[in-house]
Formats: sequence, structure tokens, C-alpha cells
Amino acid sequence: MRGGGGAASLSAGIPPALGSGGWGSIEIFETYNKVAPAVTLSCEDYAMVWRLAERGMKPRLRINADATLLGEVPAFNTIATIRGTEKPDEYVILSAHFDSWDGSSGATDNGTGTLMSMEAMRILKKVYPNPKRTIIVGHWSSEEQGLNGSRAFAKDHPEVMKGLQALFNQDNGTGRVTGLSAAGVTNIGPHLKEWYSKLPSFFTDSMSQNAVSWSFRDVPTGNPGGTDGAVFACYGTPSIGMSAVGWNYGAYTWHTNRDTYDKVVFDDLKHNATLAAMMAYLASEDPTFIDRTKSPGAWPADWPANCGDAPRKTKPRY
Repeated sequence: MRGGGGAASLSAGIPPALGSGGWGSIEIFETYNKVAPAVTLSCEDYAMVWRLAERGMKPRLRINADATLLGEVPAFNTIATIRGTEKPDEYVILSAHFDSWDGSSGATDNGTGTLMSMEAMRILKKVYPNPKRTIIVGHWSSEEQGLNGSRAFAKDHPEVMKGLQALFNQDNGTGRVTGLSAAGVTNIGPHLKEWYSKLPSFFTDSMSQNAVSWSFRDVPTGNPGGTDGAVFACYGTPSIGMSAVGWNYGAYTWHTNRDTYDKVVFDDLKHNATLAAMMAYLASEDPTFIDRTKSPGAWPADWPANCGDAPRKTKPRY
């Protein structure tokens, strides 16, 4: 790439070494040009190159990188519904994004969230086939590009936003759920606490002491802006995030080439699916529709979920 000002952008992977796949987010969030690719080196390799350069040895790296621009590729959501019997126009949503980065198969980001909600729906269909409220499982596409699938769904379905009793979002890897954090409306706290109190001790014993949390004094909290739950909180609906045991999610699997099937902890996944089914049941059976007094304060400007409409066509990044 002569005349481009540089052959490649190099960055150091955080420990442990991430291998050739690197962070998926490096390519999409840090390469704002069409000339030089971004390449992630392990910390050890990066340090060696740096030392050689510091000593004036002029190291040279050979990179073989091929890329093809395929143009517009449609993104789609996958939705399943168990229709409510008494209040069909009120909704409970099990939420998880369906897409992943291409460094690996995306097993824990977010295959485990998808599997959890699918298994929870299987349980509900078997033991609770006639729910009071309509239960939806939403598997969102294009989450990694800006929560686009969930933003499009929220925009296209105002009736669901109007009647949404609760949404439970899972995007925290394969670990056992340790807490439930709410955002969106100020009055969700008592409902969430009541549902939590009805869970068997087998589930609550494995949660943290502050397993249920909500705080609305300054800005909405609970669902981070980097996952789909924030979209629904933006609409002033009860949005609940499910935090989890780490299992080295941040260091080893999140957006890396190591996010593969062998990292899934199936005992924890089964536990989470059962918990999600119970929470959906309790939200559906709650005799009271949660009041919609919206959380005060503004969303942090740097959060990806900007409460705006999803783009329906790719915008140029360069």
C-alpha cells in the first residue's frame, strides 16, 4: 500500500496473548481508513517489535491480509412468541443478541445468551403454555454494530413498547447469573424485589448480596449502553440486565478468537435458562402493570445506545 502513509496499524493485545484473531472490535472501532489494516499482536510480540525499533534495528513485519467488501448485507431479527391469554397486549421479553464477531464462533458472546433464552422458552412452553401476558424471545442482529436489531424492533413495534411489562437481557458470557440490575423506569424496584423474593434459595444463594439493584438518582443505571437492554430503557420500559460469573470472559473470550464452543459452561447455562424462565413467569403473573415514570437524567453521551432510530442502511465510516 505505497503512498498510504503506513502499511498497517499495530496494537498490543491485553494479557493473555489473544492470538491471530485478536479483538473483533479492533477492526471495526479503531480502523477509520481504507488504506491500512489493523493487526493485533500479543503483548510479548509487540514488546519485541518495540524493543527492536527503540534500538534502531528497524524491524520489518510481513503481513498477508486479504479483504473483500461485499456491499450491503441484510440484518434480521429472530422472534418467537407465546401469546398471552388474559393480557395479550402486555409483554415480557427475553432478550439476547444473535450476531457475533468473526474471530471465532461467538460461543459466549453471545451464543450462550441466545441458548439461554431458547431453553427458557422451551421450559415455558412445556410448563406454562398459557401465560397471562405475551412472552417474546428476541434474538437481535447487528448488535455489535450499534444495537441496530433491537433499535429497529423497538421503532417498528410501538405496541410492544407501550405494553412491555419487563425485559430480561443476557449478554454476559457463560457464567451463572449473580445479579439483576434494572433501568428504564423508577418504579420497577419493588416489582423486581418481589419477583426475586419468590425464587427458590437454590438460585438466590448463588447470587451476590446486592443481587437486585436499581438507582435512578442521577442517570439510568443497570443495563450498560453496549448491549440491547439499553435500547428498551431508552424507551422508558422496564429493562433488566443479568450479570454473571466471569469465567475470564473479559480476558479470554469477549471479542476474541478464543470464543469457542469449549468455553461454554453448560451447568451454568442450564441454571440461567431455568432462572430466566422463572423470572419471565413471575413478570407475566404480576397482577400490576409497572408504572411508566421514566428514569430521570440523561444517558451518558459516550454510550452506543443513543436512544435514536437504527440505521436502515450502512453509513460511510471513512
